[in-house]
Amino acid sequence: MLATEALLGRKMTEDWRFDVVDDGFDLHFAGRLLLRHRKSCPAVAIARGNPDVTMKLGNFRIDDAPENLRQPGDWRLEGERVVLSELGEDLAVIGTAGNRIAVSAIDPAFDRIWAKFHAEAGETAWGGGEQMSYLALNGRRFPMWTSEPGVGRDKSTELTRKMDAEGMAGGDYWNTNYPQPTFLTSRWLAIHLGATCYSVLDFTDPECHVVEAWSRAVSFELFAAAEPSALVGQLSERFGRQPALPDWAIGGAIVGLKDGARSFERLEAFIEAGAAVSGLWCEDWAGVRQTSFGRRLFWDWRRDNQRFPDLPRRIADLNARGIRFLAYANPYLAADGILFEEASDKGYFVQQQDCDAPYLVDFGGFDCGMLDFTNQDVSDWFAEKVLCREMLDIGIDGWMADFGEYLPTDVRLHDGSDPMEAHNRWPVLWAKVNAAALASRDKTGEAVFFMRAGFSGAQGRCPLLWAGDQSVDFTRHDGIGTVITAALSAGLVGNAYSHSDCGGYTSLHGNVRTAELMERWCELAAFAPVMRSHEGNRPDDNLQYDSTPELLACFARWSRVHAALAPYVRQLCDEAVSAGLPAQRPLFLHYPDDTSLYAVQDQFLYGPDLLVAPVIEEGAAAREVVLPGEGSWRHVWSGDDYAPGRHTIASPVGQPPVFYRPDSAFAGLFAQLQGELAE
Repeated sequence: MLATEALLGRKMTEDWRFDVVDDGFDLHFAGRLLLRHRKSCPAVAIARGNPDVTMKLGNFRIDDAPENLRQPGDWRLEGERVVLSELGEDLAVIGTAGNRIAVSAIDPAFDRIWAKFHAEAGETAWGGGEQMSYLALNGRRFPMWTSEPGVGRDKSTELTRKMDAEGMAGGDYWNTNYPQPTFLTSRWLAIHLGATCYSVLDFTDPECHVVEAWSRAVSFELFAAAEPSALVGQLSERFGRQPALPDWAIGGAIVGLKDGARSFERLEAFIEAGAAVSGLWCEDWAGVRQTSFGRRLFWDWRRDNQRFPDLPRRIADLNARGIRFLAYANPYLAADGILFEEASDKGYFVQQQDCDAPYLVDFGGFDCGMLDFTNQDVSDWFAEKVLCREMLDIGIDGWMADFGEYLPTDVRLHDGSDPMEAHNRWPVLWAKVNAAALASRDKTGEAVFFMRAGFSGAQGRCPLLWAGDQSVDFTRHDGIGTVITAALSAGLVGNAYSHSDCGGYTSLHGNVRTAELMERWCELAAFAPVMRSHEGNRPDDNLQYDSTPELLACFARWSRVHAALAPYVRQLCDEAVSAGLPAQRPLFLHYPDDTSLYAVQDQFLYGPDLLVAPVIEEGAAAREVVLPGEGSWRHVWSGDDYAPGRHTIASPVGQPPVFYRPDSAFAGLFAQLQGELAE
């Protein structure tokens, strides 16, 4: 804790140092200046909040008009804490313990805190959970609130404007399914807000990194290391590391089809085309319903025996051929389903505030009840009745564990918690339910569920992320390129494995897939730990990978590349387990001394030895590639060696820029990838 001896400028503990300076104090952690408090520029501000929260279809508008903003500049040491005051009135307290720093308002009526952490000139910040638009966070604000990310996510585009007009659904650069109030800086310092309340990471001031928290008292955890890989390892250990992916998940492509029993017939065309197939994913296993958004699923998580007759036998037949079957579930139950009646009778739903009736949420054409996972009985019921009996026990080896972002703020919860505090916690509770189901059947590390929603602590429960519902296009903030940014940002805060809907998902207002997009997405998906296709929300309006012989051949080729990389990916899984490093890595993770790499987000290192620069611009036949470090990089498709630096690389469809280290232990494997593309 802060001690009086700090007045002399001595170390308080091994990690902490407190220095008195003119008109203020400096607080250091692990040799890094953390807080710079001056009377004219206080390190802490407090206020009383006046929030306004609106939700529609998982999209939130959150406004605040804080009152009585106070920025206490006076300070004094009082025992083991620093008391901040203004005009003789004590207002806030700062204390430290271990690797934590706590800030609290003295008057409980103050429920807004701004903590201003020191930033050095040119310091870069990353993190914020899974960010879609920006890897480097400098110059922008990022609210930490799990929600739908929006369609378009760019206020300058016509698609975003249309979606905003239809229900606040356009989104912006900061909207994400998986926020996390954790950021890392290029001083190799990480700061994590240990709270689930609404918060904002604000990097608009070059002199400080501001964290706004809607709470009276907050605690921050601090991490420091000599280089970024070790810092990422600390964060992954703190939040929980995922088990290694099973061989089947990395050893071939998962083909996504939602065509009922006909999906099994269509799968044969992929196999006959030479695709390396490890799984068949049928999200429609529980039935479908048609809505204005497109072909949706029937949210009553029991297999549809008419749509999938004799499903257990069909699954067993696939297993005999080395192919797994995957399904879909989410934490909501349709009001016109059978499970809804049972859950309602048991009182298992989130309730309305003024009565015991279930709080129904409009999901776009149908209403659902939200299972209340603050009640352990509900979690146990859903894990056993749905995830185990309906899925695992009939041979299903994986599923999309969708949603988790929709908890409204005007509900009543079983544990009495404030829904504003519980909202961000909901994806973590949902992940816990799925992980418990796997553990109950001894399937952890063998069966795999994948999620788009998350928050702090989801890492230790969710074995695999997917990047959500990208638009079926090349747009800057909602297209194919956001998949890269999502994987890199999420990886920095402890998520080792990420992948995407190969081909994209969201098709609205005439925005449909092109053959070029489908081909480029295959090139990207082959270099992710899991390669999985999706038919999208409007499958009948869009190209599918079995729509033409050319697209089918394309998917088959890149599935073989993906499968051929399995021995290398197995090593990356081992590194994830032992060191907490993600499979897909920003360039600076291995080359931290090169500051020019800090904002690179359109290419990545796949482990230490492979560099991938996907083509994410429509019509591009070449792109600039940054080759970092020292020593040559070898172009996979030509075998030519390139010196470090910036190069313009020819990138026709079918030949994205991919390079490897010639001295890699896997150089022989990488050199053989060209052969996997042969017809």
